[in-house]
Parts: sequence; structure tokens; C-alpha cells
Amino acid sequence: MLAEVDRRGTIAAAAEALHLTAPGVSMQLATLEREVGLPLTERRGRRVALTPAGKLLARHGRIIVDQVGVAAMEVAALREGVAGTYRVAAFPTAARSFVARAWRRLTEEPASGPALRLVELEPVDSLPALSAGEVDLAVTHSYSNMAPAAQPGIETTPIAREDVFLAVPRAADRAGQTARLAEFAREDWIVPHHRWSCREMIERACGLAGFSPRAVAEATDFSTQLALVAAGVGVALIPELGCVGVPDEVTLRRLAQPVHRHLHLAARHGWQADPGLARVADMLTDTARTTVSPHPRANDAGPG
Repeated sequence: MLAEVDRRGTIAAAAEALHLTAPGVSMQLATLEREVGLPLTERRGRRVALTPAGKLLARHGRIIVDQVGVAAMEVAALREGVAGTYRVAAFPTAARSFVARAWRRLTEEPASGPALRLVELEPVDSLPALSAGEVDLAVTHSYSNMAPAAQPGIETTPIAREDVFLAVPRAADRAGQTARLAEFAREDWIVPHHRWSCREMIERACGLAGFSPRAVAEATDFSTQLALVAAGVGVALIPELGCVGVPDEVTLRRLAQPVHRHLHLAARHGWQADPGLARVADMLTDTARTTVSPHPRANDAGPG
């Protein structure tokens, strides 16, 4: 009110601008003067001027009105899902592929979506982090030959599916054949660490084929596994998102008894009520489905 009186010069004009009555404005200003203990206005003919105390409070009033306006705009942006910062956990092959693509889309159009913060975590770590409130969204995976991990209070949504391929050295490749794992029972194997679900997936797949894989190397990074296969160290099971930069000395074979890796988004119950988080989830889902191709880079006809 003080700011309007200062701007318009009369209580009547200030009241009209504020859609109030002039007596109502006068009463409010009189109450404010009593609380402050100083006169805030003074008559100058037909106009009203502010005292030094009034001008000081009016300046603060204008700042407060501006801040309320900014807050209202930011709340509206949050309501529309185009503001806020969200923490995302993702396992490495997802982080470097479709999560990075989703982030690029947000970066290229900064006014059209919320901001991201990323931490690289395997599902065994990302689900507890999500439950503890350390992240807002987690990109996780599960394998078709294993029961998916569950966490109380967490909802998971499937977003895509990958094939798992057998990576073999080109020199040992059986051209034109799908891979029957039983035929590789005597081979050396390159496997991830015991802590990761990828290791259990391999042991289950080989166990179903009637043998236990003879692990000669442990490497969690799929690029390292592919390099070891190229060096003739052994064979490895690699999901599609891990089949990046496949060396010329390596051939990827489809499995005669397929194994799939399912990709999921995980969030705490009620996450759909947050438009910004829902927008991030939609973007990750879209980029995941366009990144995982229906026909990955397997070679069913010859070396590759």
C-alpha cells in the first residue's frame, strides 16, 4: 500500500489500483504507523507524500512484491514440469547412452525442462539410495533368468528390453550359428564381479546349459570384457548397451536360448504427482526406447 501511495500520490488512487476502498487503505496505513511507531505519510495539499520512514518501508514493500511475483512464477513452472532439479541414479551403460541423450535434450533447450544431477550406481546400490531419499529417480535393470530386485516403498516401471549376446573371438567363431552355451562349457570365461547381478545372470544361463563357467578374468566394464575377448582370453555374455566399440576381432552371437536385460525406472510411491519428475521420466523412457534397437549388432552370418 505504501508503494502504491508513493507511486500514485493519493490514497484514493492507491485504493483504486489495489481494488480496495480509500477508508480501508487509510485504516491499514494507520495500523502500520502504530506498529512502526513512526509517521509514514504526510499531507501536502491534496496529495499524500511519504515520510523517510514511509519511503524506507515502501522500498522494502516493492522488493517483497517482486519476490512474491517471482515465487509465483517459479511455482507455476514447477507445476508445469519445467523447473526444479532432480537427482538421477543410473548404471554405467545406461548413464553413458540414453541418460546422456536425455540430458543433452534438456541442455539444448534449458527453458523447456528441469535440471538433472547424476550419480552412477548399480541397481544393488541405487535402490537403497532411492529409498533413503538420496536420489529422486533410479534407472535399474533386471535379467529374464532372475527375479527382479524389490525395495519397500519403491515403484518400478519397465521402459525397454535388451538382448544379451555371446562375445567370442573371431578366430574361434562358428560362422552362421546361434550360440548354444553348452558348446562353450570348455571355454575360458570373462565375467563381472560376484557383487553384480550380471555375474549371477551368467552363472544361471550357464547352469541351465549344464556347466559352471570357468572364470579366468573378472571385469565389470563391458569395454574391458570385449578387449579381453578380442585378445583371445575367453568368451563373455554382454547386454546390448554394453556392445559399444566392438573390436574387429570380436563376433557377437545371439543365444539359442535367449536371455534379456529389462530396463526399469524406479521412484518412490507418489512420484507421478511431481510434474517435473514425471517429465524427466518420460524423457528417459523415450530415449531408452530409441537407443535400444530391435536388431542390435549381432552377426548371425559371419565374423564381425
